[in-house]
Amino acid sequence: MKLGYNTNGFAHHRLKDAIRILSGLGYGALALTPDVHHLDVTQPGWEGEAKEIGKILDDLGMARVIETGARFILDTKRKHHPTLIEASSHLRQIRRDYLVRCMDLATMVGSPLISFWSGKSEAGNGPLEKLRDGLVEECSLLVHEAAQRKLLIGFEPEPGMLVETTAQGLDLVEQVGHPAFCLTIDIGHLHCMGENIKDSLDKAFSKTINIHFEDMRRGFHDHLPPGDGEIDLAAVMDQLAEKEFGGPVCVELSRHSHDAVATATATMDWFQTNGFAKKWGEMVPRDLGKKA
Repeated sequence: MKLGYNTNGFAHHRLKDAIRILSGLGYGALALTPDVHHLDVTQPGWEGEAKEIGKILDDLGMARVIETGARFILDTKRKHHPTLIEASSHLRQIRRDYLVRCMDLATMVGSPLISFWSGKSEAGNGPLEKLRDGLVEECSLLVHEAAQRKLLIGFEPEPGMLVETTAQGLDLVEQVGHPAFCLTIDIGHLHCMGENIKDSLDKAFSKTINIHFEDMRRGFHDHLPPGDGEIDLAAVMDQLAEKEFGGPVCVELSRHSHDAVATATATMDWFQTNGFAKKWGEMVPRDLGKKA
């Protein structure tokens, strides 16, 4: 297991600088969110930068995953639009093409997976049953593209979206029915939605390939640094260690870019103080970490 950090928490830094800062702090993984300011795959010439980023990550020995939660990269006025559940097939195609391009980015930088979500159910999109069936079709098309590139998909349940709970995510995984279609679990989202974190992780563990990590308060979708919310994050890390989770555990604090370095430093301090980190962000059992 590698402890990492999402680049959406370094929105005001150059991507190369952010990577080197995070590596220097001890993070062993990078959750790369291509965005208008970081490796914008919708613009010409991104491939050259992608090769450079891949080499930097190789040189630093950092694991990497591709996240796709950029807010306005496809629609400058509507956050996270268009989605996979739009009424318009043209708009769905725009999102699907973007995700396929992110798969090409994943291949280029050496990421084994990409992560995405469904989008919100809004007036005009159609009845829920139709939206769910349509989402299964879209995800089936995308997992075919991923499998051709030998990639995995980590689908993320997101509060307020069509698929927002672990149970709904597992149901989607079953309906898509492809071994490359798995889950990204966000720890804060579980608490926000009122789920029992331990039970949800137990149920979803065999299908989970990617973890987002942060604190949160129940009923409020607001990503917080460890200790600023209500979650017993040490217990979560113990559970992941006990289950020998082998994927990345990446901190997601997209609203803290104004104080990115201090926030990333304090978060790594939390991992180290609680005995969860050593050099390069590798996970260690808490009792060993406390003796170090």
